[in-house]
Amino acid sequence: MPRRITLDHLGEMLRFGLVGGSGVFVNLGVYVLLHKLLPQDPESVFLPLPPTDFNIRWVHVLSSAAFVVANAWNFELNRLWTFRAGERASRTRFLHFFAVGLVGLALQLLLVTLLIHPRSPIELPTAVFDGSTGFRTRTYWAQLISIAVVTPLSFLFNRLWTFGQSRVRTAPAHDDAADQARA
Repeated sequence: MPRRITLDHLGEMLRFGLVGGSGVFVNLGVYVLLHKLLPQDPESVFLPLPPTDFNIRWVHVLSSAAFVVANAWNFELNRLWTFRAGERASRTRFLHFFAVGLVGLALQLLLVTLLIHPRSPIELPTAVFDGSTGFRTRTYWAQLISIAVVTPLSFLFNRLWTFGQSRVRTAPAHDDAADQARA
């Protein structure tokens, strides 16, 4: 029998969206704070990757640090509020959440790279994103766009794998009148 979407499911999706939205602010807040503390341009090289012409850039380091903080934030809020796992959330559940997050981070870093790389077909144009203000900072937009793309995938995998067993499962309604009619 196909499962139906209930008000509980809709409430869960709404709560996950609110937690995710708060996580976006945490992620971007940490990113902006670290960007302000960094003495050089986030697009500068952190670590070259010889013999290729690719590099790990400061933007990747900042994105990774922001991810770790936002991931811990989201796990706790999802555990307590969205999926109401309470104390049933173990280290294993956190490891699942973190593993999903790491896959999301890899996708996010790839997308950030494509959005700032000069030879990428989806590079954010420096004529528009010239860094003259916070709203015109290319790495901020790359971070925000990558979060928006990766978030739906994270929800799906966390709902199914990380918190799949924490939701309360109810037994089908029992119809005493139907049972008596059959007897």
